[in-house]
Amino acid sequence: MGMALFSGGGGGRETMRLGLQVLMGRWFMVFASLLIMSVSGATYMFSLFSNDIKTSLGYDQTTLNLLSFFKDLGGNVGVLSGLINEVTPPWVVLFIGAVMNFFGYFMIWLAVTYRIPKPQLWQMCLFICIGANSQSFANTGALVTCVKNFPESRGVVLGLLKGFVGLSGAIITQLYRAFYGDDSKALILLIAWLPAAVSFVFLRTVRILKVVRQANELKVFYDLLYISLGLAGFLMAIIITQNKLTFSRVEYSASAAVVIILLLLPLAVVIREEFNIWRSRKRNLDAAQVNVITEIPPAVDQAPPAVSAEQLPPPTAAPKTAEKSVSCFKTMFKPPDRGEDYTILQALFSIDMLILFIATACGVGGTLTAIDNLGQIGSSLGYTTHSTTTFVSLVSIWNYLGRVASGFASEIFLTRYKVPRPLMLTFVLLFSCVGHLLIAFAVPNSLYFASMILGFCFGAQWPLMFAIISEIFGLKYYSTLYNLGAVASPVGSYILNVRVAGHLYDKEALKQLEASGVRRVSGEDLTCTGAACYKLSFIIITVATLFGSIISFILVLRTKKFYQGDIYKKFREEANKSEINMTSAGETGPKNQPTQTAS
Repeated sequence: MGMALFSGGGGGRETMRLGLQVLMGRWFMVFASLLIMSVSGATYMFSLFSNDIKTSLGYDQTTLNLLSFFKDLGGNVGVLSGLINEVTPPWVVLFIGAVMNFFGYFMIWLAVTYRIPKPQLWQMCLFICIGANSQSFANTGALVTCVKNFPESRGVVLGLLKGFVGLSGAIITQLYRAFYGDDSKALILLIAWLPAAVSFVFLRTVRILKVVRQANELKVFYDLLYISLGLAGFLMAIIITQNKLTFSRVEYSASAAVVIILLLLPLAVVIREEFNIWRSRKRNLDAAQVNVITEIPPAVDQAPPAVSAEQLPPPTAAPKTAEKSVSCFKTMFKPPDRGEDYTILQALFSIDMLILFIATACGVGGTLTAIDNLGQIGSSLGYTTHSTTTFVSLVSIWNYLGRVASGFASEIFLTRYKVPRPLMLTFVLLFSCVGHLLIAFAVPNSLYFASMILGFCFGAQWPLMFAIISEIFGLKYYSTLYNLGAVASPVGSYILNVRVAGHLYDKEALKQLEASGVRRVSGEDLTCTGAACYKLSFIIITVATLFGSIISFILVLRTKKFYQGDIYKKFREEANKSEINMTSAGETGPKNQPTQTAS
């Protein structure tokens, strides 16, 4: 039946029109965003190449954690990208991010391979901050744009796209082994050029489109979810297999090829959906043309009757368009109702944003500390380097599952049962405490389970936080507010990673060095072994996370009434108005055209 639409002399033109619609449609824009996100998680792979930085440049753990802090600072402080996105199209943001990504990580690769003189510490911090900051540009350019194009499915959109960011660590790991083998320094080079290349390919594809309601919109996202679950399942299976067996370069290449095929599979869903939309529009247009052809035009022999001046309706007053503008500084402590569009200052100084910021700093800061230190945690507890790589891949996959589960599940619980999204954030913070305690008490083989728990909880927090921001503070300035919320991550990371974990690790390492009667030579790396290296650190992190869950519960109580209402009503009304306008335009358009007679 579909082929019949392409029959006849105009089949070639119809095929071209369909192809153009696929490339210009909303769903291809989603596909492009998925690919951009799937290579945008380099910041979560820091533990894979942190040992190369530590040994090549002679850093101690505090210095390495300081570098990690600047990585988190760059990866989450995206206020600049948000402000740029407010005044420029998304492709500008993606272009800037691609350039920054390549420059930052390429300079790090040059440093660890001794192709340039050893940089100063501040230079290395600058390089990794610039490289990591490109992730916020990718998020702002692609993810924020998708949320604005699908406002009624924002939880699903955030969960799916953020899920691909979570998977990116495992995806890039498979690709780098196929391209470069086990050369971990070459991983830095891959991180430099691959995300930049993908962003350049889809620069003009990601853009703001007119919101149009689609009856099966959620079903299409579920189809994309099922494909991503298949990708995650394959990655999990191949990681377990690679951990048990020794793979050759050819076998790594074969597994990477399967990953690429699964990444491109959503394109089939996009083509199917755009074809259905194109076919529906064509049928409606054909039906409208038939109505025009068969319609008998009314007689127009007589001129319309003249209307006297007395019969004309009285002139209406012109609407007031110029209202006195009020300074944003005068209204920053007078916020609108929750769900309406806050200004940037109103959101920044609101109690709800402060509560969400503190809860996120405690929750994300703790889980990020564990993820960034997985390499050193594994080494201190006697795990092999191959096992440490497995931990990072497990974190990546469970990071994905956490993002997808929190995005889709929170949307279902919210729409069906009116469960506040902050309540789900509270439960996630409580669950992450289990992973922290497993690391603190170094239960044998517990690092495998801790990696899965903390990866899941770290991933689950992001879609929840970003959805809460969009729901409470509106979408007008979402590009900036999205990135303001993300600032909580480096704040929590600096306190818990640098000041707590890094400091206590070095303190224990120096104690072990003095006990062995060896004095540390300046410029040598500092290594700690045993369960005591991170025990006190993760007990402190557990307490901080518990505090964050209590703060999050306060937000639950404050927003309970808001979430019991219809928070998407405004967007449905706007989409309905848009549909009515499009329908009326389609009905009146053909009637204004000259009538034709059937031959």
